[in-house]
Amino acid sequence: MIVIDNCCGDIMKLGIMQPYLFPYIGYFQLINAVDVFVFHDDVQYIKRGWINRNTILYSGGNMPSTLFTFSVKYDMFGKKINERQYSDVFSTEAKRLLKTLYYTYHKAPYYADTIELIREILTCNDRCVSQYNTYSLQKVAEYLGIKTRFLLSSTLKIPPELKAQNRVLWLCKYLGATAYINAIGGQNLYSEETFVREGLQLHFLKAGDISYQQFGDVFVPNLSIIDVMMFNSPQDIRDLLEVYRLT
Repeated sequence: MIVIDNCCGDIMKLGIMQPYLFPYIGYFQLINAVDVFVFHDDVQYIKRGWINRNTILYSGGNMPSTLFTFSVKYDMFGKKINERQYSDVFSTEAKRLLKTLYYTYHKAPYYADTIELIREILTCNDRCVSQYNTYSLQKVAEYLGIKTRFLLSSTLKIPPELKAQNRVLWLCKYLGATAYINAIGGQNLYSEETFVREGLQLHFLKAGDISYQQFGDVFVPNLSIIDVMMFNSPQDIRDLLEVYRLT
């Protein structure tokens, strides 16, 4: 249920997230729910997060899902996402992913269309983690018919002393936003009182009960958007993008 009233056109909604690799559908729900989406790429790269990996169905045993990863070059601790590079074995890992996707999904109803899109994304030659991930996210958004405007935080000359909530408030004001929407997991990071004092609405997006037919009888939730695309048409996914609640 969407609770923001935008009938008068006077609310500009902003979303901000780090550029994840083929994230779950909730990430795209957030993109679709806002007018402007900022890829937060000039913050510290964190290992073992979702920047360079995600999960898909597992076809080789009893585990419901498996992890795929693109290796990132070793570098100094503290370097930002836009300062990190995918490793020299990227092409090998890309071929491995395509092979895994074939074995897992070649009987899925939308395998042909999805694998064509994934192949196109994997041919991107930019090995900067930020540039590659944002390219992949924009290509998927385009496939799904999402019209949101995208920006990179690294291009916005944010004052370096600003951190966390103050950074978000600055971005809201700089971009002319009147409402900030964040994923539900960030509820403890922001103060509603502070946002109200600054003349801003603060909302959190929680994905609804999303399910669709996979191969098995038991649905495996929260997998990469790749899984969603394998089993659903773009129109069906657009319907799923609306299955959320704003608090």
